[in-house]
Amino acid sequence: MKIKDLEIPEVKLLLPEQHNDSRGYVAEILQEERLRNLGLPIHFVQENQSLSLKKHTIRGLHFQKPPAAQAKLLRLLRGKAFEVVLDVRPHSPTFGRHVTTILSSDELTQLFIPAGFAHGFCALEDHTVILYKMSHRYEPACESGVLWNDPALAIDWPVPSHGAILSLRDANLPCLKDLSLIEWAA
Repeated sequence: MKIKDLEIPEVKLLLPEQHNDSRGYVAEILQEERLRNLGLPIHFVQENQSLSLKKHTIRGLHFQKPPAAQAKLLRLLRGKAFEVVLDVRPHSPTFGRHVTTILSSDELTQLFIPAGFAHGFCALEDHTVILYKMSHRYEPACESGVLWNDPALAIDWPVPSHGAILSLRDANLPCLKDLSLIEWAA
């Protein structure tokens, strides 16, 4: 497995090695010891899957606050998605900055999102399915988020605001400047 840093170095793309033959392929998707050796000492305790029925469905930008902050490892099982990762750690040199990437089920690329970052995505195809591994279980009291189209973030989403399909919850998340500061473990 190879790792590629994105513009915010804590956020990474994981590129599993694929072994092809006439039948198809085999690839190692997750092996914790290998991740540890690559500098990602993460143990995953929960796995979720989401289905976005329609293109332009937006989910996010979501995160969990301490003490239940989550690192995430995600990959697409079907479809294509525009992924956004936002640094919400107030004392970080990259606080308020984001990175974007496009993931596709045609590739095995995975996106690693450390604790302290909000995540969101826009489905670029109907019936997009994403699999998430998380380092902490879901804790409703710790869930939080940032408005997907917060003007201060200047995220170049691939859909105009009037064309986005959102949940009521996501449409009413606060802007980043309106979040109370959260202390993150180093």
